[in-house]
Amino acid sequence: MTTAQDMRIGDAAAALGIEAHVLRHWESVGLLNPPRSPSGHRSYDPNTLDVARIIRLLQRAGLSLDQIRQLGLSSCDDRRGLINDKRADIERQLELLRTTDRFLEHLTECSHPIIAECPDCSEFTRAERGFRHSPLSGRASG
Repeated sequence: MTTAQDMRIGDAAAALGIEAHVLRHWESVGLLNPPRSPSGHRSYDPNTLDVARIIRLLQRAGLSLDQIRQLGLSSCDDRRGLINDKRADIERQLELLRTTDRFLEHLTECSHPIIAECPDCSEFTRAERGFRHSPLSGRASG
């Protein structure tokens, strides 16, 4: 059943700041299940819009659609594990960003023409080897 507050897909997409095809995709992969109007049109009620906002937020945090689906399907304990794993990933990314920011700040004042000649630059490059994920490839580095 639709109400006066419910939106059609185009209006819902505009309200969320995304394209309508994204909402259709989320529906096709089982993340959204908007109710249908008597004429068969998708009808985005406030609850469905909130679910879409959560999906978008989790995507922005770096979760894949599959990970988001797993969160919705998991038991409470499994969900905690998934969330804790993601939070650990985020903390590693934050540390890499903090280190990169310190390095960039140093570079604004570094007067060495070759990075290898600067002890501080060399220190940053040694520290970067300790990160498990390369910021450029997103893959584990050896």
